[in-house]
Amino acid sequence: MRATDKIEKLFIRKVLRQEYLPGTQIPSEREMAAEYEVGRPVIREVLQRLERDGWLTIRSGQKAVVNDYWKEGNLMTIVHLLAEEESIPDEFIVHLLELRKSISPAYVKDAVIHKPLSVVSLLKESEVVPDEAAAFAEYDWLLQRGLAAASPNPIYLLILNSFGDLYVKMATHYFYEASYREASRSYYRELMTASLSGDGIQAEFLVNEMMEKSIQMWKAQTKVK
Repeated sequence: MRATDKIEKLFIRKVLRQEYLPGTQIPSEREMAAEYEVGRPVIREVLQRLERDGWLTIRSGQKAVVNDYWKEGNLMTIVHLLAEEESIPDEFIVHLLELRKSISPAYVKDAVIHKPLSVVSLLKESEVVPDEAAAFAEYDWLLQRGLAAASPNPIYLLILNSFGDLYVKMATHYFYEASYREASRSYYRELMTASLSGDGIQAEFLVNEMMEKSIQMWKAQTKVK
């Protein structure tokens, strides 16, 4: 790992662990260079990257200030958050599930309308998925990517691709419950019926309903209120 990448990762970890609080100043370039035993140009590059990604505000002649990344961050902030899986709170997973609920019905509807046979083929594979958490998680991730790819809007797949590793890890945890796996099998069958008739509206309804159930199940599983 390059020195800039390592220092950037360590800084973000400190922010997530609240060692650096929003609104506070961080050490100067000189102090950070001494701490990490690198030259000031390395620190300067790290700080510029952190500012670009919403973690810091750099002010000429003054120490940089830590941002509230929930308010000042951007899509790259999410990418960094997902790279710090051990530091992600359960509430953040709920936020991601709610985001998924917002976009999944749209790309599934598009997929069913524009490429129903592709959707049917993807769902057919659910019939041979072993009844175990890891297998279900892997299949569900491939299904989501396939559905997004079948939509004529390529942005959906780009968004999903940012969440791959975390999605499979969290889905594996989710699918440990046998009842959740059975609920998903039932959902896959109903979505298959809608896809066979090319009914995008019904598919959209089914996805929205299942996403809401998934959020409630995850909250129950992790005791998120």
